[in-house]
Amino acid sequence: MCCLAVKQLFKVILWDLDNTILDFLLAEKNSLKAAFRELGLGKCTDNMVKLYSSINVKHWEMLERGEIKKKDVYRLRFQEFLNEIGKDANPSELNELYERGICDTVEFIDDSFKILSFLKGKYKQYCVTNGRKDVQKDRLKISKLDTVFDGVFISDVIGYEKPNKGFFDYVLKHIIPCKKDEILIIGDSLTSDMRGGNNAGIKCCWFNPNGKEKPCDLIIDYEIKELSEIRDILENE
Repeated sequence: MCCLAVKQLFKVILWDLDNTILDFLLAEKNSLKAAFRELGLGKCTDNMVKLYSSINVKHWEMLERGEIKKKDVYRLRFQEFLNEIGKDANPSELNELYERGICDTVEFIDDSFKILSFLKGKYKQYCVTNGRKDVQKDRLKISKLDTVFDGVFISDVIGYEKPNKGFFDYVLKHIIPCKKDEILIIGDSLTSDMRGGNNAGIKCCWFNPNGKEKPCDLIIDYEIKELSEIRDILENE
């Protein structure tokens, strides 16, 4: 009796890192509070953290739209934040302490490490992330994610940020040869991951744990609330 082989739709998974695999919001909170203590700026309240987080997101989205340079993100976000809370400190010094402290908190989202480990060998898995090269490489090493991924692509190294097509053109040239419809990007960010996937012409899976409204201007092929759902998507395709 002959058994027919089941064709696997996807061969490659591109994983976003922050707030998809690793809990960046927790790392951000812990790092900002530690930087306040080191600089003697008093207590950094949870409301201050939320304010900073919104300012940070705003500046990264400006970068993604090409409105500012990356070096400006690091300076301007803390300049605006310090002005908002009425604290007198050097924005560049605060930024440096904050960036170094990000590596001190490594917390996985939704058993993400177990999920990636399960998929290892079944699919080629690559990390695609914006951010500083030194910080992201340290976080990948500390978390041992560097042992799971088949490759890592960081915007600092490539010279383009997600969602810029130049970022994804570089990635597609440096992964295993495959068709675009055999590639799936998984991420939480609409502006960098989903739009980036659309710009690259690849399938998109939106990790949406907080139930945000699905936008009309993006093609989102799959939507998941928990990372464990990705196994069902891959196995049923």
